[in-house]
Amino acid sequence: MRVHVAFTPDEAERAPAAVVVDVVRATSTIAQALASGYRRVLCCAEVEEARGLRERLGEGVLAGERRAEPIPGFDLGNSPREFAEPLGETLILTTTNGTRAIVAAAANAESVLVGSLLNLGAVAAAARESGDDLEIVCAGLQGRFTIEDAYCAGRLAELVGGTRSDAAEAAVRLARSFATAEEGLRASENPEHAKLDEDISWCARESVVDVVPRFARLEGPAAEIVA
Repeated sequence: MRVHVAFTPDEAERAPAAVVVDVVRATSTIAQALASGYRRVLCCAEVEEARGLRERLGEGVLAGERRAEPIPGFDLGNSPREFAEPLGETLILTTTNGTRAIVAAAANAESVLVGSLLNLGAVAAAARESGDDLEIVCAGLQGRFTIEDAYCAGRLAELVGGTRSDAAEAAVRLARSFATAEEGLRASENPEHAKLDEDISWCARESVVDVVPRFARLEGPAAEIVA
């Protein structure tokens, strides 16, 4: 199998399989939510899509952020620590970067997994066992490269194995340059990190849940993710 890394969503190409990474915080939040007992996560690109979806479904916990701040009127923000105890079966999530990347990946890949450090081992094993050529898509920050997502992508690429593209090899070498996962996540110049100190430590924990979040189908404009 061939493993490639797209450092931003705009670099992503059509591929048999994809893993989307927004390690701080959306994909970590999705992994935590499903591990804690939410049955599904409906990922929306836009705030109004999320509100409209809950109105149409008549149920769902509304959660998300814009520029790392909770969205007014929503039930929860986007801290994975908020999802340790489920408030319902359906989570409707919209974030600045991660949920957009998941919705886009669902249109470009035959299968889509959601990866983070929290479920690193489980997602790497699932991707490796499928044997499909794999593209790891970094959500980045508003379309720009971030070290935190490249770090997580490099960790995944190394665990999956296979033949690495130049971009995947670069991600692996970047990841190896950090002594710890937390150091890798904190290396980013992301200005929003000042608000996320506890969440960064939470998201830096490795393989603490064994869920493999997968794209199941579209629910209106949303990508439904299940374990």
